[in-house]
Amino acid sequence: MAMTAKDLPVGGAMPAFSLPVGGESGQWSSTSARGKPLLVLFICNHCPYVLHISRQLGELARQWQNQGVQVVAINSNDPDTYPEDAPEKMPAEAQRAGYDFPYLFDADQAVAKAFNAVCTPDIFLFDQAGKLFYHGQFDDSRPKNTLPVTGKDLSEAVAAVLEKREPPAKVLPSVGCSIKWRAGNEPEGWA
Repeated sequence: MAMTAKDLPVGGAMPAFSLPVGGESGQWSSTSARGKPLLVLFICNHCPYVLHISRQLGELARQWQNQGVQVVAINSNDPDTYPEDAPEKMPAEAQRAGYDFPYLFDADQAVAKAFNAVCTPDIFLFDQAGKLFYHGQFDDSRPKNTLPVTGKDLSEAVAAVLEKREPPAKVLPSVGCSIKWRAGNEPEGWA
């Protein structure tokens, strides 16, 4: 599954959101990142594409956070159909992968719809003003190819946003498993 025609445009405003931290107490709000670049990752616990990049993602996210980027992940999958993505299982997955950032649960899937997120992983990088800077892949590695997991594409975008350069001219879409919508909750036009 790759990006669709309904994508947020580069330069478009980030949808505001506030979500609970999966399996834990507390909420996290997008206003927490005001004035900082914000990396929003739609991921889940079970997707082989997410699992394939998870450890490198955790490592790079720590570096980016040290450079001033706020990182947050959102799980929008239906836990009734995919129990391994239930919010109570999210802290263990975050620990396994080395995620040192909030991992939020989008129970009603409204945030995924607001972003027009379609797959896991689906990656959105916003600049300091909350405008979309990058929506694309982590890197060229996939679970069934032999390319190393580097995070090259996203790393280049993060460097560009931190240095206040132009967004990357060539962007390849994220590829992964589709978001697991609750029956009857699929976005309009979902195929």
